[in-house]
Amino acid sequence: MERRQIGRSTWEYLRNVRLMSHAAVVGPMEGNGLLGDHFDLVYEDLYMGEENWEKAERKMIEDVVQICMKKANLHQDDISIYIAGDLLNQNISASFSAKTNQIPFMGVYGACSTSMLSLSLAAVLVDSGFAEKAVAAVSSHNCTAEKQYRYPTEYGGQKPDTAQWTVTGAGAGVVGISDQPSAGPRITYTTIGKVVDLGVKNPFDMGSAMAPAASDTIRRHFEDTGRTPQDYDLIVTGDLGKVGHPIARELMQKAGYELDDRFQDCGLMIYTNEQEVFSGGSGCASSAVVTYGYLVDQMRQGKYNRILVVATGALFSPISYQQGESIPCIAHAIAMEMI
Repeated sequence: MERRQIGRSTWEYLRNVRLMSHAAVVGPMEGNGLLGDHFDLVYEDLYMGEENWEKAERKMIEDVVQICMKKANLHQDDISIYIAGDLLNQNISASFSAKTNQIPFMGVYGACSTSMLSLSLAAVLVDSGFAEKAVAAVSSHNCTAEKQYRYPTEYGGQKPDTAQWTVTGAGAGVVGISDQPSAGPRITYTTIGKVVDLGVKNPFDMGSAMAPAASDTIRRHFEDTGRTPQDYDLIVTGDLGKVGHPIARELMQKAGYELDDRFQDCGLMIYTNEQEVFSGGSGCASSAVVTYGYLVDQMRQGKYNRILVVATGALFSPISYQQGESIPCIAHAIAMEMI
């Protein structure tokens, strides 16, 4: 049997595993941002017609899965497995959405890295033949995240400039096998991250905390695959923001890799400079809506041929930081190519 793991951290997909359909839905603030024209649905308010924010987040992930399957002319009975996660306790948004769509379900959690974690697992199951088609999805909501991790929105607490704005949105992709490049970008590699802890304890400075994990995963991806930054048209992190992104660039430089303008961050791509989002966007939806709503479209249109999406996640909880623990972080990377 051909080897599917290269190096210690990277999986190579030997079949033509493709992202056959993709969809992204967002809240009103994201819809007014830089990428507003690239989303499948922009909700008018943060309640999305529901009675509370938690139900609103559930609606987003339910909607985006339905939109994604519809774009591929698929029904829920055509999907072998649904892999999803979010930021709320016990993955309630993903779990409750699985109750609605009635597809065999695997709930996963990697904090904000869950977007590429879920997509990686979907690709593995399809590549190995355990699933014919798989749906990967994530969601985050600014108000539910603030309530759980920091202070209720109604409290009106002040934040430092190092803080980030949790993106309200959801993204989903359908993964399947096709020999036709027109079916969608091929998923060629996944590099699974290791937990890296810089010792940061401030939940309002996740960019600094996550930057070492991002650079570690990117470096190991290059080492495992033999590729260099120049082999990619775009290398994009999930949500390092204005604080963490330059730190990651510096760490990569020290490791011997010069990253030019092709190195970007999803959290810096979503909002305009006029929107008050502190150091940039974060949350599961940060990398998800940029990837599923914008980047894949750009690949299909010929702007990018090969990209590396590195979703970053801060693996902390309200309990852990209240007890004085530092914030361990992780990053998972996926390479996609129009071949």
